[in-house]
Amino acid sequence: MEELIKRINFLARKSREEGLTEEEKAEQAELRQRYIKAFRQGMENTMEGVYIMDKDGNKVKVEKKNK
Repeated sequence: MEELIKRINFLARKSREEGLTEEEKAEQAELRQRYIKAFRQGMENTMEGVYIMDKDGNKVKVEKKNK
C-alpha cells in the first residue's frame, strides 16, 4: 500500500510540474481506483468490529445501511 501511495503522489507531482503522458494518466486513474477500493475494504473491516450501546445498555452490531 505504501508503494501505491508513493506512486500516486509521484504522478500527482509530475502532473502539476510538467504534465503526464496518456499512459501515465491511465496509470494514475487505475492506481487511484485501487487505493479507493483498498480504503473502502479497510473501512468495512473496521466497521465489522464496531458495536454501539442502545438505551438499555445492550451491545448492538452496526449494520450496513441499505441504499
